Amino acid sequence: MPYRRALLVAVFALTVVRAQTDWPVYGHDPGARRFSPLTQINPANVHRLQRAWTFHTGKPGSEAIPLVAGGVMYAAAANGIFAIEPETGRRLWHYEATEVALRGLAYWPGEKLTHARVFAGVKGGMIAIDVTTGRSAPGFGEEGLLDLRRGVLGDLPDARLSLQSPPAVYKNIVIAGSANGEGSPSQGAYGDIRGWDANSGKLLWTFHTVPRPGEPGSDTWPPDGWKNRSGTNAWGFLTVDTVRGIVYVPLGAPTSDFYGEDRHGDGLYGNSLVALDAATGKRKWHQQLVHHDLWDFDAAAPPVLFEAVRNGRTIPAVAQITKMGLLFAFDRVTGRPLYGMEERAVPQSTIPGEKTSATQPFPLKPPPLSRVEFTKEEIYNLTPDHAAFCRELFDGEQMTIGGLYTPLPLDRNVLMFPSTLGGGNWGGVSVDPSLGYLFININNLGQWGHMEKKADPATGAVTYVRTSAYGTYARFWNRDTRTPCTNPPYGELVAVNSRTGDIAWRTPLGTIAALEAQGVRNTGAPNLGGSIATAGGLVFIAATNDSRFRAFDSKTGRLLWEQPIDANGHTIPITYQGKDGRQYVAIMAGGGGGFFGGTPGDSLIAFALGDSAAQPSATAALRGEAPPRVGAPPRGEAPPRVEAPVAAARSARPTTLPNGLGKAAVERACGGACHTLDTVTGVRRDREAWAAMVGNMVARGAAVKDDDVKSIVDYLATYFGK
Repeated sequence: MPYRRALLVAVFALTVVRAQTDWPVYGHDPGARRFSPLTQINPANVHRLQRAWTFHTGKPGSEAIPLVAGGVMYAAAANGIFAIEPETGRRLWHYEATEVALRGLAYWPGEKLTHARVFAGVKGGMIAIDVTTGRSAPGFGEEGLLDLRRGVLGDLPDARLSLQSPPAVYKNIVIAGSANGEGSPSQGAYGDIRGWDANSGKLLWTFHTVPRPGEPGSDTWPPDGWKNRSGTNAWGFLTVDTVRGIVYVPLGAPTSDFYGEDRHGDGLYGNSLVALDAATGKRKWHQQLVHHDLWDFDAAAPPVLFEAVRNGRTIPAVAQITKMGLLFAFDRVTGRPLYGMEERAVPQSTIPGEKTSATQPFPLKPPPLSRVEFTKEEIYNLTPDHAAFCRELFDGEQMTIGGLYTPLPLDRNVLMFPSTLGGGNWGGVSVDPSLGYLFININNLGQWGHMEKKADPATGAVTYVRTSAYGTYARFWNRDTRTPCTNPPYGELVAVNSRTGDIAWRTPLGTIAALEAQGVRNTGAPNLGGSIATAGGLVFIAATNDSRFRAFDSKTGRLLWEQPIDANGHTIPITYQGKDGRQYVAIMAGGGGGFFGGTPGDSLIAFALGDSAAQPSATAALRGEAPPRVGAPPRGEAPPRVEAPVAAARSARPTTLPNGLGKAAVERACGGACHTLDTVTGVRRDREAWAAMVGNMVARGAAVKDDDVKSIVDYLATYFGK
């Protein structure tokens, strides 16, 4: 008996150690802190970090976060699920699938009679894969596939619905939302949150994100306003307090997201953070972060769980970063605001039939993390060509400036901050519990437009749609170069002190090479994705659209390390300890979201410490970077200049395309919402690969005319072929 007890203790200890050195959940732990206890890589040696291995998936279009569980890496890609040896990048197995979830998968350790499984969204629903065989898990759904459409289509059998982010796992329950569309028309699949048995796929519970008649919150909708109401969905990530058995759900906007004539009222649980009993799906509390959304300000980032020390008392807390650039924090048991919250009066709509909310909620702390105000004097003025473009755009489109939550009118274009890219986006928050810091990456990017009356030619029904000379989603930038029309920084990494609610530091994140070449420093760059923190005192993040991976000092925000990667890393990195005792940091590079990536397929890249004499070429130049600023950045002033030319350490790429048939079509389509021509000019593909890439981009929603597809492929194959 003593021997058996000692053996059990040893096995338990090994399991705990392995859980700490692995990365078994997209957020490292179910509460999505994205904090690793590993310390092998630290500020003193991070300059020695070098590429250890690269795994090519063979197909582009992923924003996936890989996992490491039980000493094996699991990664979702556009062409299926992979098991990989995490020390070498060697493929162990490949489960082929199509329409695989963009942002990754979930791991379940199994039970006595059930092997461990990974769950991911694929064409047809959610797949469960037995990790020991690499095949669909027997006994789960129909041959391992669960049809997610059952029970949420209402009267619309052809309504679209998919799982684009990994589900959450609580004990033996798999919990997920869905992507069901938030635009016009209003009708579609319901965005319900559901829990299934991890063994069999049996549906255990459902939470109606749009309350049915008689349910709490139904009075915030007009009569029958709930029927086939789409949107109000969790297309992003869920998090779980495993001790208390609570799942935290961030919900998006109800349909349609820019006009709400048929949904008068606050519209619960749209744009809300909802706490549910993870075992039953019963609502515990909610906080609505936007009333009657008209701006596509859906909550998408993972709610992050952390311990907040306030007035000598430790409070279990949850924080939600939003597209508005506002960080809301609550007691995760009661839902009470951690730093205070108040309703403030906001502008009202003049669109016929619309009824806007008189007020919107604002946290008292921290202040907005991104730009939410703007004046005409703050239009970009640092280099002559771009300054002239931005002034002409503003004046030529006869823009007026509105504050946060300004509804668009019919008679003029309104410019407001932030855009639908954020502020904060789905990348969310990472935590260093020893410092008490929350790390958030944000965009300083505006949007503009107006509303336009539309009549259905068949029925005569009238609605109003958001539009502009740039289309529905008009960013305040040069759409050919994706350079914003404000003075930098355009992207920032911000640290918030959770003990006080104050900003501890902020620093530019990313670079725009074309501006750097003209002497503009610390530009920052548009970004999508997020960061991780380590006990070694580092914050790792890619996210930016300049194809770089970076490490910052957790305490000060100083940039310590930077390396080029194969494409944009619009995702979240991970770190883990291999069986060889080395700490690795890994990132998926490929652009994500179906936009132009940097390789014919996504690249999963792992870094580890190299020889002490080895110094990555970019590191020495970083010593000249200006230090991060403390507190909110001054508005309307140029960023600080530094003497060391960081741009000299980076590989140069052309920023213009060669003349030829199809050039104009490529310039219009290239890069989608977050990419520049630079991303294309550094790539070589054959015709088949370019055709697949363009097709993937169109399938993901890029606004490319059918007549342009062939000319785009012809041009790219001619000038950027292998």
